[in-house]
This record gives sequence, C-alpha cells and structure tokens, in this order.
Amino acid sequence: MEEYVSVGRRKNSIARVRMVPGKGKFNVNGKELLEYFKRETLLMDIMQPLEVTEKLNEFDFIIRCNGGGLSGQAGAVRLGIARSLLAFSEDFRSSLKQNGFLTRDPRETERKKYGLAKARKRFQFSKR
Repeated sequence: MEEYVSVGRRKNSIARVRMVPGKGKFNVNGKELLEYFKRETLLMDIMQPLEVTEKLNEFDFIIRCNGGGLSGQAGAVRLGIARSLLAFSEDFRSSLKQNGFLTRDPRETERKKYGLAKARKRFQFSKR
C-alpha cells in the first residue's frame, strides 16, 4: 500500500499529513474533518487542492495538527495535502502551483514590544 507523507506549516501551526489510497475520509487528531474544523470557510480552504486535481474521493488522510489556531492549522493542512498530491504525481505541479497551493505563506506574528499594549497598539495617550 502506497503512503505519501508531507508536512505543511502556516503561522505557528504544523500539520503532518499522511495520504493513503481510500474513499476520501479525513482523520484530524483523531476526529472527523467536520468535527475538528467547524467553519465552512476552513473546510473549503482545505479541500481546494483536491478539487483542482480532481482527486476528491480517491485518498484517505490521517492528519496530526498542533500549534497556532484553527485558521493557521487549516492553512498548514492545505499545504500538506498539496505536497502529498505532488509526491503522488508530478503532473499536478502546474495546476497546484498556478493556484498558489505550493507556496508556504511566510507571514508570522509580530512580536510584542516593551512599552506597548501589543505589537503595535499603544496605550491611550493622556495629556494630563
């Protein structure tokens, strides 16, 4: 049985994706996909690489996510799925690259500075 393993990252999230031939089942940290990622937009985001390559119900995915929030984890899963599909067949490279699924989003959270409330937010100015 063929197994394709890849890693996706976004913000502070890391997703380890195992792709095996199957019927389109998802297991994310021991839960169903709908149970873990409850928002419809996140589910759409995750499914995009599979829709572009037309491989929606051909693989099962076992995914381990940690770090960050749900949005970052969804982005990490999307990148992991795209990389797994690429490992399965190099023919998908052009369509995945065209849609930007192989590009790792480099944006990270800016650190908090001393004397400020957050990274850029300041405390309210008081003249007196």
